[in-house]
Parts: sequence; C-alpha cells; structure tokens
Amino acid sequence: QVQLVESGGGLVQAGGSLRLSCAASGRTFSNYAMGWFRQPPGKEREFVAAISRSGGRTYYADSAKGRFTISRDNAKNTLYLQMNSLKPDDTAVYYCAASSAVLVRTATTPREYHNWGQGTQVTVSS
Repeated sequence: QVQLVESGGGLVQAGGSLRLSCAASGRTFSNYAMGWFRQPPGKEREFVAAISRSGGRTYYADSAKGRFTISRDNAKNTLYLQMNSLKPDDTAVYYCAASSAVLVRTATTPREYHNWGQGTQVTVSS
C-alpha cells in the first residue's frame, strides 16, 4: 500500500494560482500511475489529470487542459498539480490517488485507483 497526503489547498481569487502537492510513503512511488480528482460541493468526484509512472505521459480532463499541469518527482515521492487561471467552478476538495493502470489515458475514473489521500480544499472566490 502507498499512503498519500495532500497539501497546498486554500482560498484564492479568480484568476489566481495554487500548487497542490501529494506526498507519498510506503510502497515505491514510481510503481504507480498517479491522478488528481476533485469533488465539488454536492457533486460526484471527477477526474482532473493523470500521469504515468515515469512522468513522461500525462492526460487531462477538458476542464483542466491549458490551465492545470500535473507533474511528479519520483526522487521526492511527490505528485504536484499546478493550477493557473482558477475559476469559481474549480472550487472543490482535491484528491490525489494511486493507480496500477498501465495506460494513463485509461485511468480517468475513480475505480481505476486503489489508494487515496484525505483531500485538500480549494476555494476560488469571484
């Protein structure tokens, strides 16, 4: 099992930026594809972005393309999500998760992930 802890959430004005981090411990971080999901108030959890084990391949939800960047540092066992041009609709609890999926483009649903962090709140004010 890999344990995941998110950080970096907070309150930001529309148009601002935040960088989320996800620290991993336990099993070898580089053995897993990783993803970011979010759950807006009153809505289901939705896919944001995913990254391959090496970091060489990434995949984004349409809502994240051009504004968010997923990256990882396997030496530091850390996953990142750089979020720019934030909108009020980006308000949600953001979760990182680990997947054993082979193809990152298929790891876009929660059922593809087997370990989850506790989440970090992102609030974007208008």
